[in-house]
Amino acid sequence: MNASIPVEHSDPINHQILSVSEDLVAGFHRNPFNVIAEQSGVPLDKVLERIRAMLEAGVVRRVRQTLLSTKLAHGALVAWKVPEEKLNAAFDFMAKQDPFSGHVVIRSTDTEVSGSGYRLWTTLKVPVGESLDHHATALLRLTGATEYLLMPANGVFALGVGHVRRKSLEPGDRSDEKAKMMTTIPVDLNEEEWEVLLALKEELKPEEIVESPWQTRADLAGVTLERFCEVAETLNAKKVIGRFSTFLEHVKPSATGERVTRFNGLFHWAVPKGREIEAGSEVGRHFCMTHCYWRDGGPQFGDVNIMGVMHGTEKNRVLEHKAAIDRHLESVGIPVSYTNVFWGGRSEIKPSEISPKVYTEWHQKYAE
Repeated sequence: MNASIPVEHSDPINHQILSVSEDLVAGFHRNPFNVIAEQSGVPLDKVLERIRAMLEAGVVRRVRQTLLSTKLAHGALVAWKVPEEKLNAAFDFMAKQDPFSGHVVIRSTDTEVSGSGYRLWTTLKVPVGESLDHHATALLRLTGATEYLLMPANGVFALGVGHVRRKSLEPGDRSDEKAKMMTTIPVDLNEEEWEVLLALKEELKPEEIVESPWQTRADLAGVTLERFCEVAETLNAKKVIGRFSTFLEHVKPSATGERVTRFNGLFHWAVPKGREIEAGSEVGRHFCMTHCYWRDGGPQFGDVNIMGVMHGTEKNRVLEHKAAIDRHLESVGIPVSYTNVFWGGRSEIKPSEISPKVYTEWHQKYAE
């Protein structure tokens, strides 16, 4: 890595690139870095140089084509009750030994409320046809957790990152239009589509940060580059492709001590049953929300049914954004019977595995 190349996210050129590359390159593109260059106004050679340098420095933790895994696997947010003395060990197991657990976060609340005893939160995916309960029960046995609650998404209203772009937002900033709900109905793929998909989704290595990054992936899938792109475009049409994204390391500080965010809040709202789509479309239109879902938390969580995540560098600022959303819900006539914030502490974020083969091998390895 050339030490003279600026790698911090706050560098003006890097900021310009990241404002686009974090979450604005939707779908599959044959030359995704050209799209970043065009949208950011930064020349292609500079885009490639800076992203490669940020990746090698660990400021960008991964560069990859994301998938809409709600279309490819059964998934849920999972809240776990774990004895305090086993909490960190359970965290380590799910973060390091379970490829099907994605976001792994230890959370806390400012006051003791319904659900405060669920300290460990994960996202869980299992291949279509497999059982979330079966996998969660195995994790219960392997970690010493005492209870889990599965909360599948009934609908998705916001799904992005954009930490750099969101830093300048004011509380209440939102789209002129309501967020549209994405469904979570899985689609069927043929064998060739799976081969391309599994090659497509892996993280790009620094040497793959080039104008045409898919040649090595086509080789991996055993097809020509042209065929690889054709299949990827078919997958895009089936709406299983998410975005091409550079993921910032937003949890840990960089080598020079800079942080992208310091606080992440999991917001909970309980709205009247039957009004979840209406409420989710109002919450999800707020630009500060990196994620917004309709999930049913049940009585353990005050019958919460709208959940969302926001990141920020100051706790009070995160709360100001939430208060603005609360006021907006009130202004459009949506009553909230319960609301809360679960703050993220220790966390590890990784893509969830969706391969049926890997799933079978994992359960054979950890069978009783």
